[in-house]
Amino acid sequence: MDKLSYALGIGIGTQLSGMGASNLNIDDFALAIKDVIAGNKLQVSNEEAQTLVNNFFAEQQAKQEAAAAEAGKVAKAVGEDFLAENAKKEGVVVLPSGLQYEVIAEGNDKKPSATSKVKCHYEGTLIDGTKFDSSYDRGEPATFGLNQVIAGWTEGVQLMGEGAKYRFFIPYNLAYGERGAGASIPPYAALVFVVELIEVL
Repeated sequence: MDKLSYALGIGIGTQLSGMGASNLNIDDFALAIKDVIAGNKLQVSNEEAQTLVNNFFAEQQAKQEAAAAEAGKVAKAVGEDFLAENAKKEGVVVLPSGLQYEVIAEGNDKKPSATSKVKCHYEGTLIDGTKFDSSYDRGEPATFGLNQVIAGWTEGVQLMGEGAKYRFFIPYNLAYGERGAGASIPPYAALVFVVELIEVL
């Protein structure tokens, strides 16, 4: 075995697999590589090849978008069901926006406005309990403006006085919406945050 050739094949194969091209005819694929390297006459014109490749990628994108849309419907429904059941629990307050919260500990009378800068400790999880962020884990609180965060935070933290600790249940439209945020927060995700308001700055 020529290991370099095999290594190059691994790279190309991995790339193609990631593109959803697992059903390619490997013999024809190898033949095309041989013809290009050898300078042989191509059995498919460059123009036709480009059209075929463009159509393939368009089909793959359509499939991915359809799968994402279906997954989004499921995630949205799961989040809505969770919030509907959660709203029935004792101590949970439901606001007109759809934001839900429960008081873990009350603070003093100093509350922030929608544009205040605050210092908070927090922990964020998905509704299945998967933790995606925590200032507690980092060992220091976070400081930010309430007009620079998700809408659920902007609304919710204004209810808190310094020293308060609340748990917020945030519907997707008050969180990261239809797109989610990175790999850890999927589209249409309802989120749960425990927030401790340390100081209004």
